[in-house]
Amino acid sequence: MAAAAAMVGDEAERARGRRAALSFAAIAVVLGLPLWWRTTETYRAALPYAGIEGLGRLPFQLAVPVAVVFAPRSVPGDLPRPLPFTDVQEMDIAVNLRTSVTARYETAYRSTTAQEEAALDVATAQEADAGLHLLQDALLGALTVYVVPETSPLLPQGISVYVGKHRSALVRAGGGLATLRTRLQQLTQVMSFTSSSIAAALSDRLPDGQLGPDARRHLKSSLGYEITFSLLNPDPKSHTVDWDIEDAVNRYVQPVLDKLSLLANFSVDSQILYYAVLGVTPRFDKESSSFLLSAHSLPHVINPVEARLGSSAASLYPVLNFLLYVPERSHSPLYIQDKDGAPIYNVEAPASPQASLPLHVDVDMVRVMEVFLAQLRLLFGLSREELPPEFLLESPGNEGLADWELDRLLWTHTVENIATVSTTLTSLAQLLDKIGNIVIKDDVASEVYRAVATAQSAVDELAMGHLHSAFQASKEAVTSSERAFFDPSLLHLLYFPDDQKFAIYIPLFLPMAVPILLSLAKIVREARQQRKEPTKMD
Repeated sequence: MAAAAAMVGDEAERARGRRAALSFAAIAVVLGLPLWWRTTETYRAALPYAGIEGLGRLPFQLAVPVAVVFAPRSVPGDLPRPLPFTDVQEMDIAVNLRTSVTARYETAYRSTTAQEEAALDVATAQEADAGLHLLQDALLGALTVYVVPETSPLLPQGISVYVGKHRSALVRAGGGLATLRTRLQQLTQVMSFTSSSIAAALSDRLPDGQLGPDARRHLKSSLGYEITFSLLNPDPKSHTVDWDIEDAVNRYVQPVLDKLSLLANFSVDSQILYYAVLGVTPRFDKESSSFLLSAHSLPHVINPVEARLGSSAASLYPVLNFLLYVPERSHSPLYIQDKDGAPIYNVEAPASPQASLPLHVDVDMVRVMEVFLAQLRLLFGLSREELPPEFLLESPGNEGLADWELDRLLWTHTVENIATVSTTLTSLAQLLDKIGNIVIKDDVASEVYRAVATAQSAVDELAMGHLHSAFQASKEAVTSSERAFFDPSLLHLLYFPDDQKFAIYIPLFLPMAVPILLSLAKIVREARQQRKEPTKMD
């Protein structure tokens, strides 16, 4: 009896052990593993992957509102219908197979109003341009072409097209509708955008061979730029240089930047660097008694100086450095020898070789700023293209650029901003897809959604001819995309790879899992033995 009772007690004890092991295993599997998985799960907010992919395939339609206004005695006799009427013409711009760009010119033909006739009744085209500007609305990207009689004295002899400082042009009548349309096509290429300018804006989607050298020179679209004017005086013992850079910036540079403020933010500073010598030795020319420096050696001149210009690593925006170099006395006068042979501004030599040192040098800032402004225009892609001889372009004057030139920049920068947003978000999506343990916070996802929505809005505004609102939407899209891409929480160094996670969790879970696994193995062995024992009894 006692042995039987002991056997019954042992069996009950083993049953309790089996139940305890099974309970621990069930708790670990049913509660422990889901709880551990949930608490260590990487939070990843949903992103609009379909919208990001669709940005790269969005068709660009650039709508240009054009008004053709006929003065009395200038209406062609072969108009298709009576005034006023509207005509729409489209032109495809080839970029690549994935990008569709269409230029849509919405031309409205009408007659002049009484105010416009009065504005045209002046002596010169410049006066007419100023008077007509007051009668036009401030719609960015819109062009107004006034057709004047063939005998009009407004246009000089031999000039058929006059492009003013604002958003209007004068065209001499004659030749019928076909001639007028040819001149309108030439005007829109001058005053709005060209196929090459749009292709340069989409340069990231083009092979390098399809871009010209000027396209690589242009600055990439940015929300801001930092401009630094540097005076390099390598020989302060011989020259005391005086340059009124503050007055020159206020008189010549600031009007240009005020007009470009719609495009981006600008900051301007200046500095004087002493003992900044050339990286190469100029060649002395006996015939001209001067020193010559070849144009192809200029990179060797700039590289040693660049280290002293100040690092742009801490700048959020591109830095534009404009250098004014005063040649040292032993290398004066110094000229740059290029294919054009254009004269270079030099410090005047002293009247007497026995003049006391240091010599006082007063820089002619007008000549210097003419060069700097020309270079600034080239950097922004505002170089004047070759035009037919019957075209006359009015100088922008102190403002530095005409209104229609600003519109050209807005067209290209808007398209470039949209393409930049697409590239940035695509790169971000690929990064997050590749590294699956990066946390995607709600504010990052919100910036991505906002970037996609505003980029799509910019494309829609371009199609409706609303250049200003399209550009503003593209700037907002760039800002949101960069905030999302450069968010500190997306740094992959903040997260462990999977193999490192196993190295961390195994020492924690293995001591707890070993007893449970051994108990489960013992239960399995006992169950197998119990199934075999009845067979042996038979």
